[in-house]
Amino acid sequence: MKTLILIRHAKSDWPENTEDFDRPLAKKGFVDAKKMATFMKNNQIEIDKLVSSPAIRALDTCEIFGKTYDLEIEINQKLYNPSESNFESVIFDLSDDLNSVAMFSHNNGISNFANLMSDDIFVLPTCGVAGFEIHCDSWSDFHIANKKLTFFFEPKNI
Repeated sequence: MKTLILIRHAKSDWPENTEDFDRPLAKKGFVDAKKMATFMKNNQIEIDKLVSSPAIRALDTCEIFGKTYDLEIEINQKLYNPSESNFESVIFDLSDDLNSVAMFSHNNGISNFANLMSDDIFVLPTCGVAGFEIHCDSWSDFHIANKKLTFFFEPKNI
């Protein structure tokens, strides 16, 4: 069995004359990302690998998790403005020795992808986390595997 954790970037700012890609985290975003990363680590939620969109707000969120979990980050362009198939493409490339992977990305794509795997309809809020059990031994079997939402956290509720 595998675990896929989808994490929407934390609250971002949009300073004047800033392109979407370069938007930084707001102060609240840094606070929420640290709070969420610490909460997950303290609750023994395992993560073997972090994969992030290259956009600043997603990467900054991921870096906070990287420091908390002492993990390096893989940057993948497919997670910026992603479609559902972009997520699957990243998943299919994962090494089978990884059991738990966290992906950092953006709405609407990340919520749409989460909803494909769950009977629950939800929108991931900023720094929201959805964890799924993927019933397979190989990431290449992701598409045909049974999937189950096992946890959903948002900063205001932890």
